[in-house]
Amino acid sequence: MLRALRDISLHRQVFALALPMVLSNITVPLLGLVDAAVIGHLDYAWYLGGVAVGGTMINVTFWLLGFLRVATTGLSAQAYGASDKDAQATVFIQGVALAWLLALILIVFHQPVSQLIFQFSSASDEVKHYAEQYFSIRIWGAPAALANFVIMGWLLGTQNAKLPMWLLIVTNVVNIVLDVLFVIGLGWKVQGAAAASVLAEYSGLLLGLWFVSRQWLAQALPSAKAKLGSVRHGIGRLLKLNRDIFLRSLCLQLAFTFMTFQGATLGDNVVAANAVLMSFLMLVSYAMDGFAYAMEAMVGKAIGARNRDELGRTMVGTTFWSLMISLVITFAFGVFGRDIIALISDIPTVQQEAAIYLPWLAAVPLVSMWCFLLDGIFIGATRGREMRNSMFFATCSFFAIWWWLADFGNHALWGAMLGFMAMRGIGLAAIFAYQWQKNIFLEPASANK
Repeated sequence: MLRALRDISLHRQVFALALPMVLSNITVPLLGLVDAAVIGHLDYAWYLGGVAVGGTMINVTFWLLGFLRVATTGLSAQAYGASDKDAQATVFIQGVALAWLLALILIVFHQPVSQLIFQFSSASDEVKHYAEQYFSIRIWGAPAALANFVIMGWLLGTQNAKLPMWLLIVTNVVNIVLDVLFVIGLGWKVQGAAAASVLAEYSGLLLGLWFVSRQWLAQALPSAKAKLGSVRHGIGRLLKLNRDIFLRSLCLQLAFTFMTFQGATLGDNVVAANAVLMSFLMLVSYAMDGFAYAMEAMVGKAIGARNRDELGRTMVGTTFWSLMISLVITFAFGVFGRDIIALISDIPTVQQEAAIYLPWLAAVPLVSMWCFLLDGIFIGATRGREMRNSMFFATCSFFAIWWWLADFGNHALWGAMLGFMAMRGIGLAAIFAYQWQKNIFLEPASANK
């Protein structure tokens, strides 16, 4: 391990993939912070609560389909490591076709889905009204948002992190500019925040397709038109792989959604305060995901090339830098947390409420870094079944902890969330240690029934 840490080329490789993704990923929660800041300075807390609940709904809807990016990264990285150009082309075309099919289904059925979800919410009528308004607009961005998952995963799998970085940065900068223009400049309030996100997603799609065309030509991949006729070939394998990743995502979003909706039962100020703190949690998640994405690409490449030594070096280097970043984020939250809260909302009751639960958030980076890194390892190995099983274990732990601490109100929710992050890492670590010791982790996941 010490030898790997002294390898300068390893650190350069990690940062070549991780740093662009960290920088670009941070723009995603920053967008959420801008949404919260813009809406949080309106007159009433229910505007912010509505965006929080509606945003959670749309994020759950899209993130449940996050297997589009996850599977694309792992499969394209393995194809890249094996120098299989046909497979690289097929992975992208099948991914986009599946993304647009799912987007069509979402648009057609979004109204009954939203009505069903809100039947389980105890939020105030005002929060529900603005949440429904936000969701009904954002859903029209589904074709672009889901296709962008595939584009991101494919570019990253081909070991190119700079293009996904610019894709995310440009998309979110457009979103932020339109957010300020529509909400503050034109006074469109919640509708303006939703419209800004939809337009930004389509601008990202156009840019992403241009990036893919450049990468396609650079690698001399087979003609996309020629591969269209075989788009159905092997699609069953893709769907089978994505099934377990979908179930994993379902468990993950169940925990986050429960936190938002259960917080809403504690009052508008609590749900607004949690919205501010969850924006910080997303900041941690997306920053750490930068290193997880690097792990996905590097692990997938190593498995495609059947290189155990490269796989080991990848894990050592990425873990080291993840730990360093986690320490910095924990320090920042501990020292500057109250000041950042004040920037997000100038409503005194929301500031006071958020400050009460800040210590929970400060502990998140060091606890959660392990589950993000191990997610990257298993995604790169396309081991969806193991990820599904460990996530189910963590989700059960989340609800058990919440039930045990239920008398402590919102503290129970944050305690359950911290335990959830810890259990995710512990479950995957146990599975990985077993498979590594038995020398089966490097084998293709599809070979294991």
